[in-house]
Amino acid sequence: MNIRILTLVSLLWLAVLSISARPAPQNQGDREQWMTEMRQYKRLYLTKELQLTREQQTKFFPLYEEMEDAEAKIDDESRAMEKRVSDLPTATDLEYEKATEAIYDSAIKSAQIEREYMDKFKDILTRKQLFRLKGVERQFNREMMRQHHRLRTKAKAEKEKDKDK
Repeated sequence: MNIRILTLVSLLWLAVLSISARPAPQNQGDREQWMTEMRQYKRLYLTKELQLTREQQTKFFPLYEEMEDAEAKIDDESRAMEKRVSDLPTATDLEYEKATEAIYDSAIKSAQIEREYMDKFKDILTRKQLFRLKGVERQFNREMMRQHHRLRTKAKAEKEKDKDK
């Protein structure tokens, strides 16, 4: 059991290092590949942290990724509306108001989607796993931000070092 956990942790760190060491995607193909790798890493992370069985993984991840896709669609639509209004040189108060409502409503819609899927997850996850899910998601996001910050700091230091030469 310990070897299995050690192997999983090692794979997680290798995935983090390989994904986060890559530059930001420049085109749609690179972005899709990067998103696929991030999704795979997140699967490993959630599997480890929630201690998901193979059967749970098979049932949980298709639903979880469906939920993430629905939330991403809402976020994309909200950002598109925000960008359209931001790019208008003479936006009216009504346009600002509608865009603002869309931005705030997107958070409500995302919460509704999460609540809907939580009910579906009840049939797959234990109550403890379901309880821990949001915390593990936040933990994952913090870890990604830490990795990103480390890499940016390292890149900035290297750039300064090259600049001094």
